[in-house]
Amino acid sequence: MASFPFELVSPERVLFSGNVDSVVVPSAEGEMTVLANHAPFMSAVRPGVVTVDGGKRLFVRGGFVDVNAMGLTLLAEQAIPVEEIDREKVAADMKMAEDELRAASTDEARTLATEKIAALSAMMAAVRS
Repeated sequence: MASFPFELVSPERVLFSGNVDSVVVPSAEGEMTVLANHAPFMSAVRPGVVTVDGGKRLFVRGGFVDVNAMGLTLLAEQAIPVEEIDREKVAADMKMAEDELRAASTDEARTLATEKIAALSAMMAAVRS
């Protein structure tokens, strides 16, 4: 199988940089598998797991993905290897987000709390799978 360059970058660090055979990305349009010579594509990223070569799993939240002739670049607002996710912290953050949603008095506050809950739910699902 042909390989291609892939780079996953978060504000804190480069989480992956190298040649790969395949990458599964949770794009806004749905989960997509990128292989060598994929058609050019750009999309927002939804919270979920990026799977590299069927093995390495990284949770991402927010950002965008760009596939072009040079390879695949994913710029994520947040990214963490799935094995580094702390279940107890995610559960505590989820409880706080649910409390924020209950206390929200504006549409903007409700929207932010709902988005936070969705991202934390996706993170918890990544740890479980």
